[in-house]
Amino acid sequence: MMLHTPTTDAQACAVVASIIEARIPLAIRGGGTRSGLGRPDNAVSTLSSAGLTGITLYEPAEMVIGARAGTPLKLIEQTLASRGQMLPFEPMDHRALLGSEGEPTIGAIASGNISGPRRINAGAARDSLIGIKLINGRGELVKSGGRVMKNVTGLDLVKLVAGSFGTLGFLTEVTFRVLPRPERVVTLIWEGLSDEVAVALLSAALGSPFEPMAAAHLPAGIGGEDARTVLRLENFSASISYRAAELARLLKAHGRPELIEGRTSDKLWREVRDAAFFAGSDEAVWRLSLAPTNGPKATAAIARAIPQARWFYDWGGGLVWLAVPAHGDAGAATIRAATKPLGGHATLVRAPDAVRAVVPVFEPLAEPLMRVTAGIKKSFDPEGVFEPGRMYAGI
Repeated sequence: MMLHTPTTDAQACAVVASIIEARIPLAIRGGGTRSGLGRPDNAVSTLSSAGLTGITLYEPAEMVIGARAGTPLKLIEQTLASRGQMLPFEPMDHRALLGSEGEPTIGAIASGNISGPRRINAGAARDSLIGIKLINGRGELVKSGGRVMKNVTGLDLVKLVAGSFGTLGFLTEVTFRVLPRPERVVTLIWEGLSDEVAVALLSAALGSPFEPMAAAHLPAGIGGEDARTVLRLENFSASISYRAAELARLLKAHGRPELIEGRTSDKLWREVRDAAFFAGSDEAVWRLSLAPTNGPKATAAIARAIPQARWFYDWGGGLVWLAVPAHGDAGAATIRAATKPLGGHATLVRAPDAVRAVVPVFEPLAEPLMRVTAGIKKSFDPEGVFEPGRMYAGI
């Protein structure tokens, strides 16, 4: 496979123009850590952002940072930390789950809309993405957004591209708003709760004025012998002490929570963020999105049909990470039969190539939505060269 690694926008435009002329299927790569997401690609050429690195804009007082797409996420986070700031959405690192190597890049974070536990409160990556530079399927460099968030009418190109996995074009630069790092972080842990009771606890906490920044439930056997229901509080130390005490009082029917902080707390939330409980296994891994109170209903139905299934909940119960045997359809029919009546959807995050080639990786779209999706793809990429079939077969 031919690898193109441009170092300027102009070079990248020239590469894309030549690809369009030859009508060669093109894969888009950043650090290569998430190449296993989506359907297996059928590209014969790869366009990498590895040569497009460097922070192009950082204004701590304005709380905004911009960087070329191939800039390692680690550099972004280190730069922000040096000024007491951070990305709001706590992006997941897929390397443990997918068994991949390399360094995650900031462009891939934007392209995949990659978010973590703080999404429940701070929003997804797309909510903090305020500017992009993109090379479309005509070889044109398009700029959208800027240094501030604005209300606009018409097409919001920035939000549309976030989560498109490179199917609409090649990102060369991205700009995010950032937030101050909290002075103190504390995790509250309740043990031994059932899924239903745990989600009810999380819902009560998230509906309270005490503002948990992350909320998860780990059933028995997920990272420990006993079930654990966890809430994370962030802010100034005095605020944390008050809110922790008030949450404990509000939820006293469930027992007194244990409080942890520092490295122990950080490690727990990294494991939740990265679905690290399923790292190293040969199971297929799904990501289910549902109304929080419907999560336990879906997992109960799945467990009846797939007794080997394992799962845990993030986002207050609205995100279910599910591991099942990888043979056959990797449980696709059972899982989607359980989630669809509940208004949810399921994405296959990890499975062998042979499974991902025949099982719809992303939730199948109704025919009208598929027409809209195909139309958007056509408008951005008329010749269909960018990541063909990566999200949906034939698109």
